[in-house]
Amino acid sequence: MSEYDPKIRFRGAAHLALASETVASFTALPPSDGKRPELSATAREVASHFSDRPISGSLLAGLVRLTDIFAITGIGLAMHTSMVADATVLDVWTLFGTGLGGLLLALFIQAFDGYHIPVFRQYAAQIGRVMAGWTMVFVVIGVVAVLIDAGAWDGRAWLAGWYLGGLLYLVLSRPVLTRLVRRWTADGRLERRAVVVGGGAAAESLITQLESQPDNDIRICGIFDDRSDDRSPPLVRGYPKLGTIPELIEFGRICSFDMLIVTLPLTAESRVLQMLKQLWVLPVDIRLSAHTNKLKFRQRSYSYVGSVPFLDIFDKPLADWDAVSKRIFDLVIGTIALVILSPLMLATALAIKLDSRGPVFFRQKRHGFNNEIIDVWKFRSMYTDKTDAEVRKAVTKGDPRVTRVGRFIRKTSIDELPQLFNVLKGELSLVGPRPHAVNAQTENRAWGEVVDGYYARHKVKPGVTGWAQINGWRGEVDTPEKIRRRVEHDLYYIENWSLLLDLKILILTPISLFNTENAY
Repeated sequence: MSEYDPKIRFRGAAHLALASETVASFTALPPSDGKRPELSATAREVASHFSDRPISGSLLAGLVRLTDIFAITGIGLAMHTSMVADATVLDVWTLFGTGLGGLLLALFIQAFDGYHIPVFRQYAAQIGRVMAGWTMVFVVIGVVAVLIDAGAWDGRAWLAGWYLGGLLYLVLSRPVLTRLVRRWTADGRLERRAVVVGGGAAAESLITQLESQPDNDIRICGIFDDRSDDRSPPLVRGYPKLGTIPELIEFGRICSFDMLIVTLPLTAESRVLQMLKQLWVLPVDIRLSAHTNKLKFRQRSYSYVGSVPFLDIFDKPLADWDAVSKRIFDLVIGTIALVILSPLMLATALAIKLDSRGPVFFRQKRHGFNNEIIDVWKFRSMYTDKTDAEVRKAVTKGDPRVTRVGRFIRKTSIDELPQLFNVLKGELSLVGPRPHAVNAQTENRAWGEVVDGYYARHKVKPGVTGWAQINGWRGEVDTPEKIRRRVEHDLYYIENWSLLLDLKILILTPISLFNTENAY
């Protein structure tokens, strides 16, 4: 297995002077005294205002593409059924041809830049592109017909009907799309929400340039800076300074924003690194503003908002379609698993009831995505009067608190099966870093204090099983080394996620359960 390399992994690291610096230790959050920083009233008000989930522009564009493909395919099939003689049964070539027509439409509209959010906002800008794209599809069909000498073919009336039907769909659907996009834009749900790190003149220059861009889709939520007001003003172009960097982490638990923009210059290398040590635990894109940097790199080294350049430092894991595909995977496989395992779960519930008095299920507070606290379901494995919901004391070998049935279901991890309900609810994923108890400790030290950067494992949803578990890191955590190794494996999983990796972990999980060395 490849080891997780505990360094900041910069995108485009070859052109960054920062890339040569090893981040020896990441700042663990919350602070070592266990207290979460208090947000100001203004920061809480702003965070609450942006607490709803924004709509991803790339997801919306993708959904419009899929809708176009399926609608055009469906119209073609309907026209064929109603207009072609003896078309009661659709043949393979008709299905293939109509499906290809839908795909070609999406490709041509894409080539004409018709799937961009600024274009969606303007009906006139859309209609010419989609009509041209649909016409080009039939130009291709006409060329193919000539090449294969289809002059005697009797399906020309169907093609004419398909063209007119498709044209009618495109002309009528685009005003609806325009209206929806304008409403979502006005509500602030179709913009990328950003927080600026570092105030003063650099932040003012950045905001001025962003607001001057005609296609700017970034909405600034506020500014965070550790410097005092005499060096970093409390208000920059109407945007308030909401707090310090530690407070930004707490702000990120309430506010749904997409991007952090660091306005510090590359020459302030040590300060940039110090900030990144703290900020990398947030599940957001992190960009370094490059509009004032004197160091100039090749154009493709930057990402742009209009003409404003940024250096990409971190990307949010599992964003957009990755998140959608993982959620679909969880729902489909999770539902199948629940149906298949339901007899085992019913038998376990009956055994618990017969073995000791008390409820069948047990709920425990654990860390979820972005450090949110969630209730995780388990089968009860301890005597009711000895349960430890706060996990003040870890279960050890021969622990008298554990029932007879409890020992078996803990060794085999059957006690974890009710977490499938957490998966269907969306609080957990089937595969991911295991959700640790809020007060989990080793040698009287919270795990966030034992492992620097511990909270970075919460940048994705926790899972019922994970990469660490199939590699032997499950069960009792009685030494700092064990939790460090778990976190290393969790971070490796986040860096290398794919659906195939999830499938591999699920397949190997039953095999890994035979290793019960640390499972009590």
